[in-house]
Amino acid sequence: MLTKRQFLATSVAAIAAGPALAAPISLDALSRYLNGLSTAEADFTQIAPDGSISTGRIYIQRPGRVRFDYNPPEETLVMAGGGQVAVFDGKSNSRRPEQYPLAQTPLNIILERNVNLAQRNMVVGHRQEGAKTIVTAQDPQNPQYGQIELVFTANPTQLRQWVIVDGSGNRTTVVLGDLTTGGSFPSRYFSINSEIASRS
Repeated sequence: MLTKRQFLATSVAAIAAGPALAAPISLDALSRYLNGLSTAEADFTQIAPDGSISTGRIYIQRPGRVRFDYNPPEETLVMAGGGQVAVFDGKSNSRRPEQYPLAQTPLNIILERNVNLAQRNMVVGHRQEGAKTIVTAQDPQNPQYGQIELVFTANPTQLRQWVIVDGSGNRTTVVLGDLTTGGSFPSRYFSINSEIASRS
């Protein structure tokens, strides 16, 4: 089984394989890239705060919609739509999900209709590490919701991974495979009510 240390070492090597850049990609350029990312999908690998590793498929439809389909043996589905995040736990006796506002999560920063990383006090870190541009951002009005650390590569610009740090300091890493953009998804992929009905 792939350990957390082995996975991180492999991922860092893959991301750093490109040519080094003299300066990080600008915040304006990254904002334009994210705003142009209307739909995208990719395989993902997630490292939970306890070090456990899970995999699945992510579907993004901006603004405000995302879906994480986890592979077995996980029985979890996470989806955002209608301003809410829902976590469906297949191992739970309850068919209703845990729900909370999307606006209270750092992921909302890249799912907003108009992403502006240059907004005052939003970005608290912007640096270059080898071929990677790393941006740490937070909701400037509600820093208590936590931060998101975004990792990009250039030529062409692509989002490679993110780390969500919640208000308690717990870190969840999501490493993305190659993004496929420009597709279309069924509306039910992001409909919490439809998912609840399908489980009734």
